[in-house]
Amino acid sequence: MATTLLSSNATVSTPFLGQKLATHRVRVNSKKSSSWTLPPRLLNFRSPRCAVDAPFGGNISKFPRINVWDPFKRLGIGRNASEEEVWSARNFLLSQYAEHERSFESIEAAFERILMASFRNRKKTKINLKSQLKKKVEESPPWVKNLLNYVELPPGVIILRRLFLFGFMACWSVLNSADAGPAFQVAISLAACIYFLNDKMKSLFRAGITGFLALFVGWFLGSLLAPMIPTVLVHPTWTLELLTSLVVYFSLFLACTFLK
Repeated sequence: MATTLLSSNATVSTPFLGQKLATHRVRVNSKKSSSWTLPPRLLNFRSPRCAVDAPFGGNISKFPRINVWDPFKRLGIGRNASEEEVWSARNFLLSQYAEHERSFESIEAAFERILMASFRNRKKTKINLKSQLKKKVEESPPWVKNLLNYVELPPGVIILRRLFLFGFMACWSVLNSADAGPAFQVAISLAACIYFLNDKMKSLFRAGITGFLALFVGWFLGSLLAPMIPTVLVHPTWTLELLTSLVVYFSLFLACTFLK
């Protein structure tokens, strides 16, 4: 003989609504088995929906031009916009729609397309400038071609090192202008110029001739240009010899750096 007992009331609470739902447990005892069952009206119970159940991004702003094909129109800028304007538009849009994944990817894709197009245009312009320069050299008179055969463009590091050396000599001459003339500094600069030329030409005689020729040209040009400088721009301790030596340093720098 089976007997049915009504157990004490139990409660089930939900963390979202803070409500307690009463349940009843019914125990069925028999000689063969015992089990716990819930009333039928609780078997179909569904928990209330909350914010967690909402789809991801449901409350996040979506970029309205996410599917616009033109990258400039997508960012809201003109085709003649500068690089600063492109960066500003990209940063402004990301500050508003960065939390929406598709919007973020759409803005970044448009920004990258504009940068790549700008890079290709710069590369084409650079190639065109080289082609135009080469064409002008080929169309130039023979004496210009022969002159360019003696000129080269060394790496930027070499240019900076030699510019620093001769600039140091010029500063040294200016600082010592009140004590003595720049003869010692000019001699050191001439020796350095011949050394650099010999390293390229592999001929000490030719390097020496070229160095003294650069010294003569610099001194000649300095003698012509120094008197033309307004006296207002010249320090009282700066002599004509000092001003001429500054042109000499520049001439020696050009000779040992750009001549083959």
